[in-house]
Amino acid sequence: MLREFFEKKHYKFAKEAKNWQEAIRMSCEPLLLDNTITEKYVDCIIQNVEEYGPYIVIIPNVAMPHSQISEEGVNHTAVTFMKLDKAVSFDENDPEKDAKLFFTVASCNPDQHMDNIVNLSKIFENEELINELLEIETGEELLKLQEKYLD
Repeated sequence: MLREFFEKKHYKFAKEAKNWQEAIRMSCEPLLLDNTITEKYVDCIIQNVEEYGPYIVIIPNVAMPHSQISEEGVNHTAVTFMKLDKAVSFDENDPEKDAKLFFTVASCNPDQHMDNIVNLSKIFENEELINELLEIETGEELLKLQEKYLD
């Protein structure tokens, strides 16, 4: 999956975001650039977090922005990766809801969506890999981590 981020240019590295809403928008940029999603989908993700809380922060430092399967604004199924140098807070009262790594999921096919979730869970379950992802600075480093942990 990390190789796919690199090959499809579905990754972004940034210093910081002023808030979680901006972080979500930034994490969606690679998918907007190749028309995988539209702004409508980005707005849906933000609206869902505002409505349901920070459910997208799945483990400390890791967020998985997404909305419903087959949500309006999704043209293709894909996942993108973003790393921030400075974490954003989704809940100021809970530091466990801070995130630096964003794996944004867009789905228009339920089978592909499940494949992406399975592949992402392999990443999320690997604490060493998460720690190394927190340190990388380039797309080429995604390839090295793919070879080290996932091939």
